[in-house]
Amino acid sequence: MELGLHVTLKQQISPQLMYSLKLLQYTTLELELEIKEKLEENPLLEIEEDEEDQEEPGEREALEAKNSDGGQVDAEPELKNDEGNIDWDAYIKDGMNYQQDSREEFENKEEQDILEREGNLGMTLEHALLEQFHLIEVSSLDREIGEYLIGNLEDDGLLGISLEYVASELEFISGKLQIKKRPIQSEAFLEVDVSGVQVEVEEVERVLKIIQTLEPTGVGARSIQECLLLQLQAMELGDSLAAKLVSEHWEDVRNRRIAAIKKMVKANVEDIQHALKIIAGLNPHPGLTISDAPIIPVFPDLFVEKVDGDYIVLLNDRQVPRLRISRAYHAILTKGSKSSESERQYVRQKLNDAKWVVDSIEQRRSTMMKVMTYIVEAQRGFLDNGLAYLRPMILQNVADHVGVHAATVSRVTQGKYVQTPRGLFKLKFFFDGMIPKEGGGEMATKSVKDRLARLIREEDATAPLSDDGLMKILQSEGMQIKRRTVAKYRDQIGIPVARMRKQI
Repeated sequence: MELGLHVTLKQQISPQLMYSLKLLQYTTLELELEIKEKLEENPLLEIEEDEEDQEEPGEREALEAKNSDGGQVDAEPELKNDEGNIDWDAYIKDGMNYQQDSREEFENKEEQDILEREGNLGMTLEHALLEQFHLIEVSSLDREIGEYLIGNLEDDGLLGISLEYVASELEFISGKLQIKKRPIQSEAFLEVDVSGVQVEVEEVERVLKIIQTLEPTGVGARSIQECLLLQLQAMELGDSLAAKLVSEHWEDVRNRRIAAIKKMVKANVEDIQHALKIIAGLNPHPGLTISDAPIIPVFPDLFVEKVDGDYIVLLNDRQVPRLRISRAYHAILTKGSKSSESERQYVRQKLNDAKWVVDSIEQRRSTMMKVMTYIVEAQRGFLDNGLAYLRPMILQNVADHVGVHAATVSRVTQGKYVQTPRGLFKLKFFFDGMIPKEGGGEMATKSVKDRLARLIREEDATAPLSDDGLMKILQSEGMQIKRRTVAKYRDQIGIPVARMRKQI
């Protein structure tokens, strides 16, 4: 192997740039937490409170004149002579006390937030059903079977295992009932003192019928068909035409085979239509009405307000503390200071870190304002008139105008929200694909979907428009769109095919 020297060019990202890019991705809440952490880590960072306490112009520039030859700078004329006699040990101790106080305050706030979030959690389906089931007087055996069944319900409230399987999982060993808790997910056992009773499928079914009387109505069903019938029975419609259609003609109802239903059911068109409306109003997934998912509030990172006919952009950073660099470093780095070289080196490092943080936050603020200002200018038609006037826009459009890379725009818009006169939107909402129009021009895909939804809302329910029919209407309005694109957009906005929308 031959050894030699080679000169190559290699682009590297500096730590300062990496930190700036990281801050660009932060939402306002995440930035607030980052600032709190930096305040704890760096004693040279402090919160800017009073304007008169701000650094004088040129103060930071004077410090930047220091070199690696010791880092000392001439004292400012206004500094007193005894400032060089700072007690560094006391300064560090005060800084540590401040950090400890900040950390305790932050942890207490986090603990309170966790308690509030836990207090706002919704009740789980299992918990809700167990609370109701425990109010019913049943035997110890029935109680354990019931708890086992409830623990094995799916999230939608349906029972996904057979009663035979349940009975086989309930076994007597030495006079004690051994129950596998949640057999699909866990192998933990629970022993219950029960003697002389054999668990049969009929016993399990009897307990299941008790569970099916609990709220929300329809839980414990073994199929969607049974779930709907339970809800009809609770509405005292167990002998109605709707119940007959669900129990005897379910496949035709599910696939909206209206003609087949009319042939097999001796009823007039109005009664059939009324029955189908009742079925459509039932909930095939009753368990999903109870969720333990916390409600996470959305805090907008930007505001867009209309003032005297013009839109202005504001950053929602009132709760974010403004940072500045403490002037205590002057006394430590001044000629004549009794601080040791290691202490001065520590301060110089913390000073550089503090400058990176302050400059990166200001850069983030400036970039966000530039990006949002251009979005407002480009999407003024949407802000004035609504979704039909949303313009197609990609990240590169904004990047070219603002003078940054498209990846930077992506970081700025990631996970952030803006409050506008039209409502609250993700910044990513404004970036959309397009459909070309005849004679030139483009139309945003969200606008096309909005037009498609309005066409379907206005259609004749007895003769709904097919995808081909919708395509022809859109094409007549100048859009260059294919039938498969219409079908894709219709699926994306959650609208079924024409056959499923048809009413008689």
